[in-house]
Amino acid sequence: MNGLESLAKLLVGLGIALALLGGTVWLLSKTTIFGQLPGDIRIERDGFTCLIPIASSIILSILLTVLLNIVIRVLNR
Repeated sequence: MNGLESLAKLLVGLGIALALLGGTVWLLSKTTIFGQLPGDIRIERDGFTCLIPIASSIILSILLTVLLNIVIRVLNR
């Protein structure tokens, strides 16, 4: 396999991964779970809303870490 062929496969793989990530983020934006957990901070004033999703970010980070570890273990076989 030459260099350009491996680069093309890498780019296709990254494109598919990016599309899956975008779809996941889009689906998560439709749910009411993320952004409304007990550790999330929401400040609302007249004409101003600030959301700091601390707990949601931690949970999402844990889920993505587990998913990435599974993918890495599968690819290393």
